[in-house]
Amino acid sequence: MTSSLPRHAKRYRWLIFGILSTGYILVFFHRLCPAVVAMDMMHDLHASGPLVGLLGSAYFYPYALMQIPTGLLSDSWGPRRTISLFLIIACAGSILLGMAPSTTWAVIGRVLVGLGVSTLFVCTLKVLSQWFHAREFAFMTGIFMSMGGLGSLLAASPLAYLSAMIGWRTSFLLVGGITLLVALLVWLFVRDTPSDFGLMEKERHSETCPAALSLTKGIRKVFTEPAFWPIAIWFFFNSAIYFSFIGLWGGPYLLHVYAISKAEAGTILSLSAIGLMVGSPLVSALSNRVFRARKPVLVLSSIIALCLTAPLAFATASIPLPALYLICLGLGATTGATVVIAFTAVKELFPLQISGTATGLINLFPFAGGAVFQPVLGLALERNGHVAENFTTAGYTEAFFILFLCAAIACCSSYFVRETFVNEGPDQ
Repeated sequence: MTSSLPRHAKRYRWLIFGILSTGYILVFFHRLCPAVVAMDMMHDLHASGPLVGLLGSAYFYPYALMQIPTGLLSDSWGPRRTISLFLIIACAGSILLGMAPSTTWAVIGRVLVGLGVSTLFVCTLKVLSQWFHAREFAFMTGIFMSMGGLGSLLAASPLAYLSAMIGWRTSFLLVGGITLLVALLVWLFVRDTPSDFGLMEKERHSETCPAALSLTKGIRKVFTEPAFWPIAIWFFFNSAIYFSFIGLWGGPYLLHVYAISKAEAGTILSLSAIGLMVGSPLVSALSNRVFRARKPVLVLSSIIALCLTAPLAFATASIPLPALYLICLGLGATTGATVVIAFTAVKELFPLQISGTATGLINLFPFAGGAVFQPVLGLALERNGHVAENFTTAGYTEAFFILFLCAAIACCSSYFVRETFVNEGPDQ
């Protein structure tokens, strides 16, 4: 129990949480930054819509593929070593992206960034499970996700202003240096377990855990569990909306269709970060204290997301600007923040000895959604032609109708999610 930790250890776990949360700010920044600088990159690298879609999605392919190996690395090397090494790779990728002479090199840089930040989330969940009580898990994950919202916020207006001042290339060189600094802080200060902090085994927070299954048996158990697949489908299509609109094509849409400045477009997109930051702990509280259930929160969030994508698909060029602010805010609070509840549901669905495997496997699906749909939307835009150098309204209408269909599928799948909440008395 966390109550058995000495006071100095309880304080130290918040230092660990703060450093890992800073890393997660960078994860979200790298994930969503193409939306604001997409037009500058298209012009500078002479890239078409599908190529920019590939550039944006290049982050997601290695990120998704690394989720199973991340669990193994976390178990064998430990989270501290794994995160430190891979953040150095992310640093190299960000620097390469900033110096890229062509689209090919820019894509390679994005691949390295995606590879480098791919281990932080799963490794952090393992650290949280060691330093915090199981009943605190949903709340701590919500706070952790809200820090990702801060990264999303920095990838909007602040990046727009920074790139206007020093250029998008220098901006990525600067972010590469910050990523290296965070890697150093993780190596110096993060400890995987309280025992690594110097506590005796009897003093540390632990949970009785049955003998671990082999990786093959763990994967088989997860994939053969029928209740896993509605959550996986929900993740795939729900995250396709968030990553495709907020992470890439929302910026060009605002610039092309509404002819607003890059700074104003960044401000509108930044509302998604506010939604994520406020929504992550809010949905955790709704699930734990109000509904005392997981499924109603997922269903309600999915219905709201469907309503938010409808005007993008059916009134693409006639949405009032204040409504666009509200749409971005709502998408951050639904398609972004509600994944906290989905991750918690997966953790509760499986025994403790394969919870890491289950988390890694489910984490494949949101990034697969982003990897698939970012270039798909780029193809839809390119197919509808250009007006001068801008994509057409018809192209954005077709692209956002695809996102509306994604929202409809996610909404349907949420109704089939199995309830996993167990009433264990008052929350801490």
